[in-house]
Amino acid sequence: MIRIGSVFIPVTNLEKATAWYEENLSVKKIEEWGEGVGKGAGFYFPKGSTQLGLEQVETSQSAEFRVQNEQKNSYFNFLVDDIYAFYQELKSEGVRTSEIEKFGGMTCFDFYDPDGNPFSVVNEVKDSPFHSDQIKKLQTETR
Repeated sequence: MIRIGSVFIPVTNLEKATAWYEENLSVKKIEEWGEGVGKGAGFYFPKGSTQLGLEQVETSQSAEFRVQNEQKNSYFNFLVDDIYAFYQELKSEGVRTSEIEKFGGMTCFDFYDPDGNPFSVVNEVKDSPFHSDQIKKLQTETR
């Protein structure tokens, strides 16, 4: 069986990024490795099995890609229990965010870490084929 173990994010200041991610995303540090450029730290989320890695780099690097013209997309998104509460929490901490948008029954917004790395936050739409309940059902059917 294969699944995503960790997602890695480039940061220019590991100590500053560690504090920011712990404070704003509630991640917990597992361990640090290396030194200088290439040093990093691994984290786990209070819920879920995917881990987060921060890798120190010399200069900021884009953690997004262009879809069409100026439209950009982050490589992954976050799911939260209450998108409006999380949005307000980030705003109150001074985190740069986009406005909350609704489309296709979804609610979403983007936020940015201190290096300008963009991240999307989405809610789960109950009737969507991508909802976690639907995925669990598909996983059960394919066993």
